[in-house]
Amino acid sequence: MKSAAQSELFRELPSVDELIRTPGESALASQHGTAAVTAAARAVLARLREEISSGLLDASALRIALDGLHNAIEQQLLRALTYSLRTVINATGVILHTNLGRAPLAEAALAHIRETAGRFSNLEFDLDAGARGKRDAHVDRLFRSLLSEGGHDEAEIATIVVNNNAAGVLLALNTLAEGGEVIVSRGELVEIGGSFRIPDVMAKSGATLREVGTTNRTRIADYENAINERTRLLLRVHRSNFEITGFTEQPSTADLVALARDRGLPLMEDLGSGALVDLQNFGISGEPSVLDCLRAGVDIATYSGDKLLGGPQAGLISGRGDLVARVRANSLFRALRVDKLTYAALEATLLAYVKRDYDSIPTLRMMRWTKEEIGQRAEALAVKIQLSQTKFKMKVELTDGESVIGGGAAPSSTLPTRLLALSCDGLSADELSARLRASDPPIIARVTDGRVLLDLRTVFEDQDPTVAGALERIAS
Repeated sequence: MKSAAQSELFRELPSVDELIRTPGESALASQHGTAAVTAAARAVLARLREEISSGLLDASALRIALDGLHNAIEQQLLRALTYSLRTVINATGVILHTNLGRAPLAEAALAHIRETAGRFSNLEFDLDAGARGKRDAHVDRLFRSLLSEGGHDEAEIATIVVNNNAAGVLLALNTLAEGGEVIVSRGELVEIGGSFRIPDVMAKSGATLREVGTTNRTRIADYENAINERTRLLLRVHRSNFEITGFTEQPSTADLVALARDRGLPLMEDLGSGALVDLQNFGISGEPSVLDCLRAGVDIATYSGDKLLGGPQAGLISGRGDLVARVRANSLFRALRVDKLTYAALEATLLAYVKRDYDSIPTLRMMRWTKEEIGQRAEALAVKIQLSQTKFKMKVELTDGESVIGGGAAPSSTLPTRLLALSCDGLSADELSARLRASDPPIIARVTDGRVLLDLRTVFEDQDPTVAGALERIAS
């Protein structure tokens, strides 16, 4: 129940109509529109009513708030009319940070999007025939070139694109195994980000999962003994986001290929991340490439576009031409297909692979940076920060550390790096981290053992001055 004092405070508040007729709000309305200013004024007044109700505002505080109404409405308006999705600086050392958008796109991909998305394009138009074409054609030719290097004839390999890898798994299983059984090891039934579980995704396909083996040990005989008249597919799921070590056993791909051939069944592998190059050259082990998978005899593979491939979010389905054609003919394909922006970004990314221009792909470039290269950048940044301070409120140390791949890829692989370890007089590590997030653009760091850690492996080189400037402002 309102007290008499609160009722009096509520009477002090102007109406929305009164507010938007004031000169300041009229000026804002002429610039941003009456509807937007009215919404901002309502939000500010609602906030004041809530503060009065909760006892946070007395008469003197309310007078101060009312004097600042115009500024409050202007700030509310700016928040409402600015983009929520923003550029951030990723200083965490996690290359494929799911919360920060995973793989940043190559400059060529951004240019191709600008070129084709801002005008009409031949997305589904065959320029030679002058008739309707297929949107797959723009990337399928590049995938054929890249995936035929394992001895396959280009005509044998096909690829289609859907919106993410989970969609690829769903579509492939629905096409190849709906109403039948899919045999999969219990040790491969993983949970991916956001509490989504692969078994739940698979169940939506209309196929029945037949789990074999145990969490840590599955033998080829377990697959063989489970095959029956309802079996439609053998499935392997690459454990890309965790490891099982110790007393373990898993059949080789060669064994699964041989069993599938002997029983006349297709073998499918959910690769998850899906590298298009041998990552051992980048210091990453345990991640099979798509080419390795198909070369080993797997009939159909699904993988992501925005992880180790370094392109846009997409689910890619590659493999035997006849099986991929069946998947493409599924009516679900239209519901899960991607738009021209994804095709443009993917085409440009794949062209970089065809040209072997790996450094143009940010994800691969970040993997290739050596500890020494990162250390030189970190040292230069530390010197700049310290020279900018008359008194060293910001303490900067260089220390050894490790970067990770992230994005559910290569869970056991780390890359040696050099870290900037920061502390600031008068600020806790959490407060310093919050100040960095409040910078423009926000800087996202790690907090460990009471210090803020910055890993420049995931910071673009042209962002180094921005990081230095933010730290100088915080220190001052």
